[in-house]
Amino acid sequence: MNLSYKNALCTALFAVISLLIAASDSVAQEASSKSTSTTVSESPAATAPSAALRDLLSAACSQSQNEFTRLLTARNKEAFSRMAPSARVALMKRFVLLGEPGKPSSSTDISGRPTVRCETPAVSTEMQIGGADVRDNIAFLPLELRDTKDSTGVTVHQATVGFVRENGEWKLLSLGVLLLDLPALELEWDAAEMENNERSAIDSLKKIADAVESYRRTYTRLPQSLANLGPPLHGAATGEAAGLLDSDLATEIKEGYSFRYVIIGASSAGAEAKFEVAAKPSSYGRTGLRSFLRDSNGVLHGADHQGAVGSILDPEIK
Repeated sequence: MNLSYKNALCTALFAVISLLIAASDSVAQEASSKSTSTTVSESPAATAPSAALRDLLSAACSQSQNEFTRLLTARNKEAFSRMAPSARVALMKRFVLLGEPGKPSSSTDISGRPTVRCETPAVSTEMQIGGADVRDNIAFLPLELRDTKDSTGVTVHQATVGFVRENGEWKLLSLGVLLLDLPALELEWDAAEMENNERSAIDSLKKIADAVESYRRTYTRLPQSLANLGPPLHGAATGEAAGLLDSDLATEIKEGYSFRYVIIGASSAGAEAKFEVAAKPSSYGRTGLRSFLRDSNGVLHGADHQGAVGSILDPEIK
């Protein structure tokens, strides 16, 4: 395991912790009864919290959102369902410290404690789950993560994962001493997601404009729609599918924004046809705030229009 991957693992683990909020009153909200100070070590037969963590890690490995959601508390489940799809995937990635979906498998040692292995084409991790300390309706489990090729322990990371019993089932509560509180983080995540989507929308408008001009040079006319700029289903590029844009942009939707292409300015006197390209949030307030317009002179404008199409009167974006 090289140093860069080790640093990536550390960065990802700290990213998880930064997404979790310490809120002492959340334990009272999540637990159905008071916990006591008596610690009961989990016996091999009492595997419910360990099995819940095993299933959670397997779901995070394969990026199975339905299974991951099943292991969240009711309060966090509702917030998770409202998160943008990319944010949900990003959260699951960080639980296994891998950047792409993997193939999960599990085994148990002689004491009945499970180990989850997550295999991807690039790298695999192994997550060993220790015995649970159960305090009434709350359980804490030690977790050790390592790269499967690491024989020296350089990549080993240790954490404690908390679960709470809710309606008779064990649900994810915390990582370390920090409580998972998705509703409290929802606005912060939405803001970060919208900022990324807005930057992507600006880049996409530039790509569309470049593709339109390339199409004009090749076919001596403007495309009738963005679909004409998309990849061909088979064979060589044609005027119907010129292969100048990816399939998402060609269908006018990408990363939380929808795009509109309009031809303007042609005249019987021979004036050259021009075009405008607009981008607006697919879900205003969740995927973006600002609407953008690339006008017929190539100037980019942007402003908040409550989800409506932008205007040439909007401030210019350099």
